[in-house]
Amino acid sequence: MVFLWSLKPLFILCKLNSIRNEEEEDNFMLDIKFVRENQEAVKENIRKKFQEEKLPFVDYVVELDEQKRAFQVEGDKLRQERNEISSTIGTLMREGKKEEAEGKKARVVEINERLSEIEKKETELSTLLKEKMMVIPQMVDASVPVGKDDSENVEIERFGEPKVSDFEIPYHADILMKLNGLDKDSAGRTSGNGFYYLMGDAARLSTAMINYARDYMIDQGFIYCIPPFMIRSDVVNGVMSFAEMDAMMYKIEGEDLFLIGTSEHSMIGKFKGQMISQSELPITMTSYSPCFRKEVGAHGIEERGIYRVHQFEKQEMIVICEPKDSMDWYHKMWKYTVDIFRNMNIPVRTLECCTGDLADLKVKSCDVEAWSPRQQKYFEVGSCSTLGDAQARRLGIRIKGEKGNYFAHTLNNTVLASTRALIAFLENNINVDGSVNIPKVLRPYMGGKEKIEMNQ
Repeated sequence: MVFLWSLKPLFILCKLNSIRNEEEEDNFMLDIKFVRENQEAVKENIRKKFQEEKLPFVDYVVELDEQKRAFQVEGDKLRQERNEISSTIGTLMREGKKEEAEGKKARVVEINERLSEIEKKETELSTLLKEKMMVIPQMVDASVPVGKDDSENVEIERFGEPKVSDFEIPYHADILMKLNGLDKDSAGRTSGNGFYYLMGDAARLSTAMINYARDYMIDQGFIYCIPPFMIRSDVVNGVMSFAEMDAMMYKIEGEDLFLIGTSEHSMIGKFKGQMISQSELPITMTSYSPCFRKEVGAHGIEERGIYRVHQFEKQEMIVICEPKDSMDWYHKMWKYTVDIFRNMNIPVRTLECCTGDLADLKVKSCDVEAWSPRQQKYFEVGSCSTLGDAQARRLGIRIKGEKGNYFAHTLNNTVLASTRALIAFLENNINVDGSVNIPKVLRPYMGGKEKIEMNQ
């Protein structure tokens, strides 16, 4: 009987390993079953995103999955055989059939050895499968235009008449300097290129816009939150692709922590591993945070101004909802950003991101761009995205339904990013004498001021 008891821990361990492997499959961007049954569609999606180098991964992961499932079937059969044998050993011993019992025990040992080999193989295959599945992109929505990069994004709609000024509008850094509002020289000494000091009315204006955006979203029924500004690697891996992480995130040396590039990361991460009741949905939240970005790439850090910097502040929104509701929320969310900018006298347009400009986790995305009277063109001030169930799969965010559990859909949208919003605001509200008008919606946050005067 001692021998029988010694089998139980191994049986339990094997069962737990089986459960763990099933859960690991959920951490991919796509359902492996979907890939298995729709290989050509997955390949066509990769082609639409102009990522042909990933095409071989589709066949490879299907092959790995077949091998893994074959081992799982063999393992299940062996475990069943072991259980059947184990149940007879005690009876044989009581009946004095020691030799037959010993033969059964020997077979159990053989099974255990084979199961150990199988579990090792399954672990190796799971690691390889996850590695390759994590880089196969999310299926984009059929409405997304096919294009190679952001130069092929498509304008959707304009809101407000683009301003053509009858005087020359200065560069935003010069406007801020004349308002005594910007010091990049001191920031260069304390922190290096890509940082800045905002001061006086300029700093107050930046905060006023963030606070207005916050209160606007609260009025729309969103829950206000200030999240952690650092997150662990498992959350980073859940909310974004490896390529995005390398280009954006600052890692804290010696710790498993990253500075957030946007509060969406920690806001979605808040629900990691959670089972959410249908009655709790949709979850709508708006969050404030500083944002930290390496800004690695062709654009680089701006020397004089604050358009592309390492640090800024942002009001963000996220939604976790039923799959059937995600596209409705997508269209609601970008409209909130449009309304906020229009209420600050800033003309904007929406731009549909093409397939080649979509990050790997995204199903559909649009940019909100503000009009620059100085440059006579639009520039990006926000982005709205639906990611389908990609983040939910990677983070294990499920909905508890009446007929079973399933993955939630997640969405995010920039409400207002401080530096770019400030640039758009200054250019669209400056007067010929260098003063800056304050729209009515911001005056309560500016002590009632109607105008910021230029420093004499």
